[in-house]
Amino acid sequence: MNLGPEASADATYDVIVIGAGPIGQNVAARARAGGLSVAVVEKELVGGECSYWACVPSKAMLRPVVAVAEARRLDGAREAVTGSVDAAGVFRRRDRYVSDWDDSGQAQALADMGAHLVRGHGRVDGPRRVSVATPEETIVLLTALHAVVVCTGSSAALPDMPGIAEARVWTNRTATDTSKVPARLAIIGGGAVGVEMATAWQGLGSAVTLIARESRLLPKFEEFAGDLVGTSLKEAGVDVRHNTTVTSMRRPSPSGPVTLFLDDHSEVEADEVLVAVGRIPLTGDIGLDTVGLTPGSWLDVDDTCRVRGVEGGWLYAAGDVNHRALLTHQGKYQARIVGNAIAAQAAGQALDTSPWGRHAATADIHALPQVVFTDPEVATVGLSADEAGRDGRDIRVVDVDLPTTVMGARLYADDYLGQARLVLDSATDRVLGMTFVGSGVTELLHSATIAVAGQVPVSRLWHAVPSFPTISEVWLRLLEALQAGEQM
Repeated sequence: MNLGPEASADATYDVIVIGAGPIGQNVAARARAGGLSVAVVEKELVGGECSYWACVPSKAMLRPVVAVAEARRLDGAREAVTGSVDAAGVFRRRDRYVSDWDDSGQAQALADMGAHLVRGHGRVDGPRRVSVATPEETIVLLTALHAVVVCTGSSAALPDMPGIAEARVWTNRTATDTSKVPARLAIIGGGAVGVEMATAWQGLGSAVTLIARESRLLPKFEEFAGDLVGTSLKEAGVDVRHNTTVTSMRRPSPSGPVTLFLDDHSEVEADEVLVAVGRIPLTGDIGLDTVGLTPGSWLDVDDTCRVRGVEGGWLYAAGDVNHRALLTHQGKYQARIVGNAIAAQAAGQALDTSPWGRHAATADIHALPQVVFTDPEVATVGLSADEAGRDGRDIRVVDVDLPTTVMGARLYADDYLGQARLVLDSATDRVLGMTFVGSGVTELLHSATIAVAGQVPVSRLWHAVPSFPTISEVWLRLLEALQAGEQM
C-alpha cells in the first residue's frame, strides 16, 4: 500500500522504526538500501534529541565561546578581541543550525529515501505490531513483516529531591533552546553535559557554579582529562565544587532565585539550575509489556542489537535505548548494523556476527570514540588505563605533555594546555586506547579510532609520519616516549 510520504492509515511494512532521530533515520536508510519497505513513527520532531536539543545546538553555542577564548591565547590576535561574546548572535547561530525547530527538511529526507513517516506516539502492540496514536486522535495500526526497531532514545534523569519541582530546573533541553542568559546559573553534574554547558554559559555571560558529586570532573575519563578541564573552567571564572551533593532546593517565588542546600551545610543561590546527572530510557510508554518486557527499562541486546528475550527475534533496539553507548555517532553505527542485518535476513542470507563482522556492533565495546567540546577539548577512544587494568590486561601507558613536546601545539596557542595518553597491550603491541586533551584535538580522534579498530601494531605506527608542525605530531612523541621507556 502506497500511502505517500506521511502514512495515515493501517498498513504493513517490512520494517517499522519507532523514533525518527538520527538513529531511526539510519535504520530506515539501510533497510531501504536493502530493498525493504519502511515506516518510521515519530511523536515529536523528525531529527530527534540530537538535532534540536543536544549535539547540534550545544556545539553551535560552544564554538563561538571557545573561538574567542582561543583567540585570547594568541599574541596579535588577543588585541583584536575587544568585547565579550555576543549572546544574541550565538543564539541566532544556534537557531539557524536547528532550523528554528522546523523538521520539514528532515521529514522530506525520509520521504526522499522512500520511507513513510507516521506522526504520533508509537507503541509495540504484540508481536510485529505497532499502534500509533496520531495528533488527530486516531489510531493507526502497523504490521511488520520482518522487524520492529526501537530508537526512542533517552531523556534527562531528575533526582528525587525536595524542592526540585518548585525550582523548575533546566535539563539539557532548556539549556540548549533558551535565549535568555541567567545572571547566575548553577549546574549539578560534572559529566560531559555539565562541563560543556558550564563552558558555554560562562562564556555567554552567566556566573556559573558547577557542583560535582565526585572528586574530579569527567569521572569516566582518564583522570588528567577532568583535571585539565577543571583547571580551565576555574580560570574562566566558574566556581567548581567537588565532593558536593545538593540535598534540596527552594524557590518560593516563580520568578525569584533558587536556593540550593548542599551536604556541606553551605548554600548556593542561582537564577536558574541545570540538572545534568544522567539519562533514563524512553521506554516507559512504548508497549514493552505486550511482549513480556519491563516498561521503563533499558533494552538488553546482542551485538546485532536484537533485543534478548523476545520470541521470534523480530524486535531490535538501537541508540541510547540499549545503553551500550549513549552517543549519537555510536547509535548511528548500531543503526547501520541493524539495517544491514534485517535486510540480510529478509534476503535469506546468513549473518556475519563475528567480531568486527558486518552484522556485529563490535566498536561499541572495543573502539568507542567520545568527544567533550570544552576548552580544552577532550577526545578519547577505546579503553582507559583503569578499564584495561580492570579487564586483566598487561598494559603499558605512555603520557606526553603537548605544549612541551609538540611544536604544533605551541603554535596553535601561546598558552596551550594539553596532554595525551597511549594505552598499549603489552602482549600484542597494539593500541587499546587513546586520550587527547587540548585545543584542536578532536580532529586527531579519528586517526586514533582507526588505530584501535584496525588493531594497528606499534611497529607499523612508526611509518605513519605526522606532518610538521601540527598537533598530530603527538603520535610521534608518544612512540618516542614508549621507546625510551623500553630502553631504560
